[in-house]
Amino acid sequence: MTKIFYFSGTGNTLWSAKKIAENLNDKYELINIGKHAQNGEIIIEADTVILIFPAYAYGAPLLFQRFVEQAIFKTPYLAVFVTYGTSPGGALAGISRILKRKKTNAAYFGRIPAMENYIAIFGPPKPETLAKRLAAQKKATGEAARAIIEKRENSVITFRPLSAFVFTMFSIAVKIFYKWYKVSGDCNGCGICEKICPAQAITMQNRRPLFSRKCEHCNGCLNWCPQKAIHFGRLNSRSPRYHHPEITATEIARHS
Repeated sequence: MTKIFYFSGTGNTLWSAKKIAENLNDKYELINIGKHAQNGEIIIEADTVILIFPAYAYGAPLLFQRFVEQAIFKTPYLAVFVTYGTSPGGALAGISRILKRKKTNAAYFGRIPAMENYIAIFGPPKPETLAKRLAAQKKATGEAARAIIEKRENSVITFRPLSAFVFTMFSIAVKIFYKWYKVSGDCNGCGICEKICPAQAITMQNRRPLFSRKCEHCNGCLNWCPQKAIHFGRLNSRSPRYHHPEITATEIARHS
């Protein structure tokens, strides 16, 4: 049995997690870490355990880090993968440090390029860029599956001071980012944002989303809102959105 634990807002990481699972010659279970990360210590037992998460400002999402800190891994083979847009930075190094503090060793670390989804800064992808990044993600995801099947081993350099500094600044800012989300009059109260939120940071009150400090700034709510009613920074109802083209909101919600 293989257990795959993932964090995904716009679907990039969920897509890779699914494809890795489908390529393994083994029974598998796909598990969103959201609920587990907020329930305290968890014991994870399986023949193979895979952790996969997106890079946020050169680091792993705080919720994912908390999950790794709380988990007790009982497995002969642990693999860790990061999906990234611009750069993975020291995201894998950060998870490696947490595991070493717990006296747990990961056998393999891998990087999977994906489409940059932080559209508040980078904007929506151009069609030609999207096609190239999706092809790169497909290739790297296939290689990740082969690495797991072959039980490959490697390591990462854990000393990444610049990445650590950038992520520290981000982790401070993310504590107030939830206050910057605005909801326009286009909101129809469908509740999709609440259903897909991997951090369970959104609750519906009077058919309007209310954001909390649990927010990881994954921007899943902003990108999946069918009305484009959730705004952040320069993004308004006229701004294009992004989510992985082969993942649906229903699928994100089902795994959340």
